[in-house]
Amino acid sequence: MAWKDKLKRLKDEVESMISSPGEASQSQAAHSQPPQSQHQYPPPPAPPQASAGSQIYWQPRFEADIPVTVDWDAKLGNGPDGWGNQELEHYTANPANAFHTQDGRLVLRALAHNAAPTPDQKYTSARLVSRQTLARDRGVLTGVIVSPCAEGIWPAFWLLPQEPFSWPIDGEIDIAETWNGDHENRTCLHWGFHNEPQKHRVIGTKIPDMHVRPVKYDFVWDQPGGQPGQGRMIWYIDGRPVMKAPIPEGTRPMREMTILLNVAMGGSVCSGKTPADGYYDMIVQTLFLGSEPEYGGWGRFDNDWASSSTPSGNTY
Repeated sequence: MAWKDKLKRLKDEVESMISSPGEASQSQAAHSQPPQSQHQYPPPPAPPQASAGSQIYWQPRFEADIPVTVDWDAKLGNGPDGWGNQELEHYTANPANAFHTQDGRLVLRALAHNAAPTPDQKYTSARLVSRQTLARDRGVLTGVIVSPCAEGIWPAFWLLPQEPFSWPIDGEIDIAETWNGDHENRTCLHWGFHNEPQKHRVIGTKIPDMHVRPVKYDFVWDQPGGQPGQGRMIWYIDGRPVMKAPIPEGTRPMREMTILLNVAMGGSVCSGKTPADGYYDMIVQTLFLGSEPEYGGWGRFDNDWASSSTPSGNTY
């Protein structure tokens, strides 16, 4: 069976098993948070399998009796200047903001209480950084995620170098993020400041149903010897290559990158919009690091890299 047919079959299976998990996530009229034990998500899909020549070399444990902080470092507070973007949320390590479900998923929950008396009570959320790095000079990071989409909400699945690092010079890679309920995924590469437009690559992909179904994101990298300024990267959404880029000079080796998951609230990209009272869930169905891409391995990666139909992204 051709890889396109296999991908279609996987996608059909995933969509058939998911009803509408995003309906609760997007509820702007909800004024209270249901207890975790009462909130029922639809049954999870079977996780994507590594291809015949691939092996999964890291996968965080999404088990209800394992604390989230076993595999993730929870960042706290509002950061300098609202994490550099005038964001409103205060990140916590509370189970109310990040937890594992009984059926094996990771949920990051942003909570909005606009009438709360203090800023750190109005907007709370989670920002998780993996204790694991990419660790290898080539591989694939796969995440299957339902993203909340609403005014004032900014979920993200991305990479930064292991701390300490110099931002943005050492590099930032954005795999999945959507702003302000626009149902458009931003695929991004940054290694410079905003006044250096040539040091940014970005492309938008409309995903109208990203809030009600799991979307599969793959980020594939190949950096021989971990050498600065050498190597290639391709971003995929539901198995389709959406952007490619060479690894820029001066950035940290890919093997030193960590994985971030967070749901920001407000801030510059949300154009001054604030979230309505309620809760907004980023549901991570599965996440893993593998040794090679699915459906064709490194041969497919080479073909997608050489293809003129795989875009290189736009500068600012």
